[in-house]
Amino acid sequence: MINQQEIKSGFHYFVMGWHFITQKGLRRFVIMPILLNIVLLTGLLWLLVSQISSMIDWMMTFVPDWLNFLSVILLVLSIGMILLLFYFMFTTLSGFIAAPFNGLLAEKLEKMLTGEAINDDNWLDVMKDVPRMLRREWQKLWYSLPKIIGLFLLSFIPLVGQTIVPVLTFLFTAWMMAIQYCDYPFDNHKISFNVMKNALGEQRPQSLTFGGLVTCCTFLPVVNLVIIPVAVCGATVMWVENYRDRLRFDMNFNYRRGNPSTNMVTRSNSTDIRTNNNQIVK
Repeated sequence: MINQQEIKSGFHYFVMGWHFITQKGLRRFVIMPILLNIVLLTGLLWLLVSQISSMIDWMMTFVPDWLNFLSVILLVLSIGMILLLFYFMFTTLSGFIAAPFNGLLAEKLEKMLTGEAINDDNWLDVMKDVPRMLRREWQKLWYSLPKIIGLFLLSFIPLVGQTIVPVLTFLFTAWMMAIQYCDYPFDNHKISFNVMKNALGEQRPQSLTFGGLVTCCTFLPVVNLVIIPVAVCGATVMWVENYRDRLRFDMNFNYRRGNPSTNMVTRSNSTDIRTNNNQIVK
């Protein structure tokens, strides 16, 4: 059964992301990802425009003659599949390029929400942490790559590739967007990728709603230029209200879905964190 409260929460965190990118003290961490986004998006759009016609013709060759009466519908679905693939390329590349800036943005927003600094690192220490951030991006890529390849191979099956696969691709893309942007606040606390992934999976409707909204905004002109910092801010609010307050992990904690161990420490300052959050929103 679909949890409507989690779906509403996904919308809430997406809206909160738009609110916080305008907050004083965060704007400088928002500008650089936007500039990098413009350069990357311009290059990928040029590639898409120059290649989309030949790619559509190639995909339509896999549609048998007896399905010609569905050619218009299949054409639209094929275009959607191509756009989602280009979207995946964009988010993957932008994730590598903007990872250090996104990590800093998540850190500063968390401090604004909770009043607690994650660490007192200077810029030199932050630069030393970049290799770890990039390894994390590789980890996300290797997690998603087999699924993307599987969806790509399924797209060659007549009818299935033009109907079911685009839906599955969208759902998987939404899931990956939740992972991509929620990972920054988790990673700031050195929480492992698997722990983060399992925690998001426990509230999957919320994660898919948030990731789906981010995915849709990526296809909107102008909006797609600012969606990355918006998603980072929204995911950080999600982390503070759902995970940071509820769980405290040590470095060797082996988290199992639905079976938290005694290594988990429950904190008692959830009310204070939410109060700080509400004061900022007002």
